[in-house]
Amino acid sequence: MGLAQYADNGYFAPRKIADTLLTTSAEIARTAGLGRDAVQRADRVRSDKTQRRLREMVEILNKVEPRFGSALLAYAWYRSEPLPGFSSQTAMQLVRDGRAEDVLDYIDAVDAGVHA
Repeated sequence: MGLAQYADNGYFAPRKIADTLLTTSAEIARTAGLGRDAVQRADRVRSDKTQRRLREMVEILNKVEPRFGSALLAYAWYRSEPLPGFSSQTAMQLVRDGRAEDVLDYIDAVDAGVHA
């Protein structure tokens, strides 16, 4: 997933992310740990929190997409695969709890051959 394809006027656009992942903006909000208003109201879409959560989600999907071969499979992994060492939480659950950096560190560790 190229970052530019998910942006509109320099901001992550929930609708563009949703279109690529064949889902809705409301579902993107939920999987990023945001309320529905965060992706529907223009002032909220551009807020720091909304943009940070969307960026974190896209960064994680970008990082794992090559191993799954598509953005859709990476999104399925993000939503449903429990991560070892995180009490069976998924990447989505960790991002929703503000732990995106832990997910990125885990992916880096796995890529480096360290079994986290």
